[in-house]
Amino acid sequence: MAKVSLRSGALHLRRTAAGVPKFCLGARNSCYGATASMRVVRETDHLYRLTRIGMVNNFLVKENDGTGTLVDTGLPGSASAILRAARQVGVPIVRILLTHAHTDHVGSLDALCNALPKTESFIGISEAPLLAGLFSAYGCRRGRRPFGFLKTRSHPKKVLEDGDMVGSLRTIFCPGHTPGHAAFLDTRDGSLIAGDSFTTQMGVVVAGVYKFYFPFPAWFSWNSSAAAESARKLTLWKPLRLAVGHGLTIQNPHGAMERATDEALRQARRTG
Repeated sequence: MAKVSLRSGALHLRRTAAGVPKFCLGARNSCYGATASMRVVRETDHLYRLTRIGMVNNFLVKENDGTGTLVDTGLPGSASAILRAARQVGVPIVRILLTHAHTDHVGSLDALCNALPKTESFIGISEAPLLAGLFSAYGCRRGRRPFGFLKTRSHPKKVLEDGDMVGSLRTIFCPGHTPGHAAFLDTRDGSLIAGDSFTTQMGVVVAGVYKFYFPFPAWFSWNSSAAAESARKLTLWKPLRLAVGHGLTIQNPHGAMERATDEALRQARRTG
């Protein structure tokens, strides 16, 4: 495991009772520690989780040729920490995939594209208009915009259809959290990078589900019924791990995904 110097004041540091900084949760993960304000966790041989402020994840996928695909770009101001993390683990970013166009997922797209001008970027075909600031698909009148989206100057090199492959990653359309949300399944090891279709901060929860103690998946989602159906679709792929935009990565998540999906479908039926 690589050693990294600790930086004082990093929000993501956890301390044991003895006061020793602790970076790892679970024996399965290899932790590279802190890179400025970014926490880097090696989830598998191919997958690194990059976490900022303890709650916003993006992922770096190492392809068989050694190049890297970054899934989501995090909050604005994350670019330098993402680039340092990629250098630290030795995986150069040559592609950027976007699960959806919310600010905490595309916030550093422009900065990364400026720093890496040869990098290709991709987004789902139904989400691309939202990235361009066109919100009619969201049900907004002309000139109005929904909360949480960021219009970027950078435009994706390619829009993705359901089932498209980008390296080892299969595109799976899963609308609900947003109209054109997509997830990406690593066909080599069964890792599902699900964006905000699920969260794991308070157990496994489907986008659109309201819990009084954790209302955010409902507050920030476009259509709870569509999100529930998309959760069922993703669950049928039976991923071996669930990697999400907010929360820890879950190993062998199928049972938890099924239970969360059942809850989402019941709630969607009740609310109609």
